[in-house]
Amino acid sequence: MADTVNPNDTGAEKTFEEKVGEVIEMVRPALQGHGGDVQLIGVDEDKTVRVRLQGACRGCPGATMTMKMGIERILKEHVPDVKQVVAVA
Repeated sequence: MADTVNPNDTGAEKTFEEKVGEVIEMVRPALQGHGGDVQLIGVDEDKTVRVRLQGACRGCPGATMTMKMGIERILKEHVPDVKQVVAVA
């Protein structure tokens, strides 16, 4: 019986930005469930992650808490090299 090959599994290690993107995709459903969303804008050389909060999250008084206690905490659990997460307008 032949082994199946996953076309997305090239055996190459994922980049830092790819790892971050995967975690962002993991947290998006929770934000979307509350009428919000998050978009990955990019990653700086110092491993600061830049995101844009959207929908109900944008301008929400709890947005800072969502960023630090939610998105940043989960990112650091899965991608320990993350320095910090900052929101951009």
